[in-house]
Amino acid sequence: MNLLQLPRSISAGLWQLLITRYTPDPQVSTFLDRAQTHEDPRAILTVAVLDGAESFRLFGVAVARRGIQPVFLRIKNISTQSLRLQVVCIDPNYFTPLEAASVNHFSITRRLSAFGAIGWLFLPFLLLAPLKLITTIWANQRMDEFFCDRGFRLGPIDPGDTSEGFIFTTLDSGSKAVHVRLDAMAGVHQSMEHELEAVSQSQSVIECIFTIPVPGIDADYLDRDFDQICPPASVEPCNVDQLIARLASLPTTTKNPSGSRSGDPVNLVLIGKFETLLSAFVARWDESETISLATCWKTVRAFLFGSHYRYSPVSSLHLFGRDQDIALQRTRHSINERLHLRLWLAPLSFEAKPVWVGQVSRDIGVRFTTRAWNLTTHRIDPNVDESRDYVIEDLVQAERVEAAGYVAGVGVSLRHKPQRNLTGDPYFTDGKRAVIIVAATRSTPRFVAWN
Repeated sequence: MNLLQLPRSISAGLWQLLITRYTPDPQVSTFLDRAQTHEDPRAILTVAVLDGAESFRLFGVAVARRGIQPVFLRIKNISTQSLRLQVVCIDPNYFTPLEAASVNHFSITRRLSAFGAIGWLFLPFLLLAPLKLITTIWANQRMDEFFCDRGFRLGPIDPGDTSEGFIFTTLDSGSKAVHVRLDAMAGVHQSMEHELEAVSQSQSVIECIFTIPVPGIDADYLDRDFDQICPPASVEPCNVDQLIARLASLPTTTKNPSGSRSGDPVNLVLIGKFETLLSAFVARWDESETISLATCWKTVRAFLFGSHYRYSPVSSLHLFGRDQDIALQRTRHSINERLHLRLWLAPLSFEAKPVWVGQVSRDIGVRFTTRAWNLTTHRIDPNVDESRDYVIEDLVQAERVEAAGYVAGVGVSLRHKPQRNLTGDPYFTDGKRAVIIVAATRSTPRFVAWN
């Protein structure tokens, strides 16, 4: 039988069974359109993040399916000292180039199984398996070389030099926070005493946190026009005393769409620009997708199989006559165990920074209810103060808190006499709202007694 006489699709399938080809495209550069650059007196940093399609075209394999996301990094050293990149700041679970390649290596059995049952019709051709084995080895070797050649080379970056390449990180969609840290290195010919003096007399660390948009999910806040929600002319600037008074006068609980029933306590206030909030949270929390048939199906599938869906849509709660402007979440073992954080932009500002009013709670399971269209709801931990304080501790650990304290909120509810949210879940609280001024860069927190 002449392979050329077979239908083209079958012939192509046979060639794929018999020969393994590795065809990366080193010319792919569309990800650079989303690159961000930070200029420091000592270094110029450029960062870009690839989406799944770009990764596939550039590296020739579906690295995103293996949970890998290449981050492009360029560092130009314009200082008089050598610089060294701290890769673990970008991702403590990063893959080395060879490790990332190995995860994506071609496998004869994997290739055969990809064709399903029809692949086994071609078993007679497996007499040519040595050809397949040899070409697979060659393809995997080429893949190793391609990944290694494009990986970011670790080691000192000398004055005047530029280093660039890819760091292979764990996969994120929506927005990705990339924390770049460079440490200055003193010259090798200096004595230890002079070395310590040189490092102490100059700033020895260069740090920048990039928040890079990554195509892949339809985050709920993308359709929000914050200037339209709170026009600048309607925003009331506040000093400390005015802010405390205005926060005390805000609604104490979320509402249903008509505003006739009370829900979860409004127990959180964040102060900072949207970009600052996103930068502080996305490295540790996940964004939420908008509700659609596709995202509902993903949610149902995750619910049925107890699996992860990092960007699952969050149900709507209402404040200021609208549902939340931003929803963030932190998934744990399954979709039924998450922290939910909802934020609304308030018509207030403090020190020229927007004020966001929020609600945070911890899902600890699911239960039956007649108050939801699907007859099920997440069961929240009734100790809502724990999830409120978790946000403070989480941001403190990330070193993104400038100041934090508490103001009056929903009022005290005792454990033996709790209040209830819209789906009937009980909650108890000391009645306070946490107020956090989010730092644009790493900061040492101050705890203040605003009450």
